[in-house]
Amino acid sequence: MPNNLINLNRKKIAFASISAGLIAVGMTINSFPNSKAKAGNLMEFRWDASKNYKKLYYWQSSSKQRDRATYYLVLRERDRNAAVLKLSITVPDYFDAKINPKKLSLCKLQLGGMLKRTKCIEKIPAVFEIAKDRSEIDIFPDKPIPDGGHFALVMKIFNPASSGMYQFNALAQAPGDVPMAGYLGSWNIDIE
Repeated sequence: MPNNLINLNRKKIAFASISAGLIAVGMTINSFPNSKAKAGNLMEFRWDASKNYKKLYYWQSSSKQRDRATYYLVLRERDRNAAVLKLSITVPDYFDAKINPKKLSLCKLQLGGMLKRTKCIEKIPAVFEIAKDRSEIDIFPDKPIPDGGHFALVMKIFNPASSGMYQFNALAQAPGDVPMAGYLGSWNIDIE
């Protein structure tokens, strides 16, 4: 047999074995049971990545449809450069979950990671108002939130009935003479 045919057969065998190995790994990963509490924003895809868009960190306890979930919409220290007098969060009109002001809270946050959980370490007293058309959540803290540290809006809701990606936008008003809200960033929440 010529050397060219031997090398060609070796390449075919190597390609076939690598393909079989990848298929086996894929089937093994898909056979693991889904974890009830998983991070929601491990991968994000946007058609038009604008320089004006800023991704914000969030964590949700469940991403399954109609499942009870706790959302932590996080504003880290680096996401803002001034104190917050008023926080407005726009909600997509197709997000069909019921948001109850009694199930909302604002807190100072300890960010989690591999070895510790994301959790509230101190509640921040605030008043929550939800627009009649459910398009916006307005948060008025009792005193302006200082610009140091991390804080989060905690929502305890049932996930929407339809799967998809939902973009929530954060706008903050800083104390001062000009009562104007500025864009802080967006959370892209994924429901399976």
